[in-house]
Amino acid sequence: MKRSLFILGIIGFALVSCSKAEATTNETATASTEEAVSHGQDGIQDDVSNPNVVQLAAKTPELSTLVTAVKAAGLATSLSNAGPFTVFAPLNSAFEKLPAGTVEGLLKPEKVDDLSDILGYHTYVGVIKEDQMSDGMSLGMVNGKNIKITMVDGKPVINGKAKIVSTVPASNGIVYVIDEVLVP
Repeated sequence: MKRSLFILGIIGFALVSCSKAEATTNETATASTEEAVSHGQDGIQDDVSNPNVVQLAAKTPELSTLVTAVKAAGLATSLSNAGPFTVFAPLNSAFEKLPAGTVEGLLKPEKVDDLSDILGYHTYVGVIKEDQMSDGMSLGMVNGKNIKITMVDGKPVINGKAKIVSTVPASNGIVYVIDEVLVP
């Protein structure tokens, strides 16, 4: 009889412990879901998984102008989604090559359509690896226009001008850091 009461006591303790743990887990899950809903896909904090295109760019100081532009155009959530995307990401130094005042002008709220057009010209839906690029290849970009790949010394050059500086895989595609801004 004492043994039966002892076993029942352990089972009761286990059930109470499990229900408290489940309540804590549910509260945490609810808080995470609410945060994701209020911020969108780009608001999810995840330091364990491979970063998506936006997270990767945000962690790269040399791409801060691009990140500012993506946020100003309201495209952070779109580029944080599953994709896959191939993004040609201009360095800050590429933006500095544009005529004075160009970037500042594009960041104004009334220029959001022009900014979105330019950013869409840097984004391809799908993943194109560098070894799949060939001379004369044309890619249809998000903004509806095409970029042209040419091969120079065995390396791809975009629109006869932009060179790939580095290649970084992301959880939702691939990012090619480039040395020029692509202008549609």
